[in-house]
Amino acid sequence: MRCLLPLLMAVVMLLSAPTSVLAAVENAVLAGGCFWCLESDLEHLPGVLSAESGYSGGTVARPTYQQVSSETTGHQEVVRVRFDPAKISYATLLKSYWRNVDPLDGGGQFCDRGDSYRPVIFTKGEGQQDQALASKAAAAVELGVPETAIKVEIKPLTTFWKAEGYHQDYKERNTIKYNYYRWACGRDRRLDDVWGSRARTGEAWGAASEL
Repeated sequence: MRCLLPLLMAVVMLLSAPTSVLAAVENAVLAGGCFWCLESDLEHLPGVLSAESGYSGGTVARPTYQQVSSETTGHQEVVRVRFDPAKISYATLLKSYWRNVDPLDGGGQFCDRGDSYRPVIFTKGEGQQDQALASKAAAAVELGVPETAIKVEIKPLTTFWKAEGYHQDYKERNTIKYNYYRWACGRDRRLDDVWGSRARTGEAWGAASEL
């Protein structure tokens, strides 16, 4: 009986834990230009547990920044977002993603050009894929453009490779350099041009395109 007591106590603690603790943590892998910026844009959303910069989409294992930026690996700079689905849904996270990218630009993002900076939503499973496709259609309606004008690719996730340590939390560790780079790159100016007052927010889609 004494051997069972710790197990019984663990079961009781698990059953009495808040719903958010019991819910499985989920991941979203998103490419939207410079991963320093997208990481900073998404990591402070309520319900987001962490955001890591990395690489995905290509064929080279354990790629380095130098390899990816050479545009020969097929990888994009991405951010892996770990989130609590009891506090923020995947669909809501995608709304914030769209409002932080230029979905009309498939040749890169802002001042960063090339394949490694293309916007991509990497999905895991049919659930994420269906929601990503729905969000793409909603973005087109919101912007008043045909869906073919939306250049964000949606493709299955293969492997996420974490980027080098000096890329993680870059804004917090290099605030002055980060702020200058973001300003010089014109990221926020372009977001304002595309999204207006909804730029950089997770504000709901218009009623006609609500997910």
